[in-house]
Amino acid sequence: MKLKTKHLLTLAELSPKEFVGLIDDAIKLKKELKKGGNKPILKNKTLTMIFQKPSTRTRVSFEIGMSQLGGYAVNLSSSDMQLSRGESVEDTAKTLSRYTDCIMARVYDHELLEQLSQSATIPIINGLSDTFHPCQILADFMTIKEKKKKIKGIKIAWIGDGNNVCNSMIYGAALAGATMSIATPKGFEPDKNAVKEAQKKTKIELTDDPVKAVKNADVVVTDTYSSIHDADPTKTKKFLPKYQVNPELMKSAKKDAIFMHCLPAKRDQEVTSSVIDGPQSVVWDEAENRLHSQKALLASLIRG
Repeated sequence: MKLKTKHLLTLAELSPKEFVGLIDDAIKLKKELKKGGNKPILKNKTLTMIFQKPSTRTRVSFEIGMSQLGGYAVNLSSSDMQLSRGESVEDTAKTLSRYTDCIMARVYDHELLEQLSQSATIPIINGLSDTFHPCQILADFMTIKEKKKKIKGIKIAWIGDGNNVCNSMIYGAALAGATMSIATPKGFEPDKNAVKEAQKKTKIELTDDPVKAVKNADVVVTDTYSSIHDADPTKTKKFLPKYQVNPELMKSAKKDAIFMHCLPAKRDQEVTSSVIDGPQSVVWDEAENRLHSQKALLASLIRG
């Protein structure tokens, strides 16, 4: 899938056709890998990975993904870079653009990604910021399509904190033609602009009632309650019981509903072990699909 956008920072850069095309490409790459290996379509290409935050799935999936496509990845923590000694983001972007073919950055402040994209001459990928997590949503909708055989018309129930993953899922739902019912405590709602833009294209419902949100849902999703924008544990404890995804709450969803979580999970807090390890859970397929969906994205942006 050839993309018109040079960078992927939120998902809003994509058209519905491009979003669905990336998912289809990811499924093809997954099948190709299972049959014996991917073609080296990124031979001699390099990815520079910048990490301000710890990572398991993001680092491993991007690094191995580049390797499976014939390229390689370079890992940089903040302390490894001259950014930590005062070099500007703009100068860093211009320098790295002379060495590598793509930058993936996992950062705190989303503005840093925007600054990188404005100065770099190569693609910038958001590997997670405090506001958005588009790569996770590519994997999530890939998983939904694998399990439900479609993404258009699917109802997704989001339970808990309206965080960066929720914000990107809202954009994903609009691109895919899915609907979302989002149940959050007051003060933990998702980004207003993301909701406003998505509501122009699909149904995005906001509520504080988890049972209402989950009713007749095809997909139930949650994340940790340690909100990036407000990590005060005294606040999260107050709404923890009401917004926990447990077997009783799952009964309100469709019988064939699937459960998703981007991981890492805090078991028996936002979700019970009986759900995450139960027959409706697809979290391990979802985690694996980070690898395949990101390979599709890398191929699209780097081959261009």
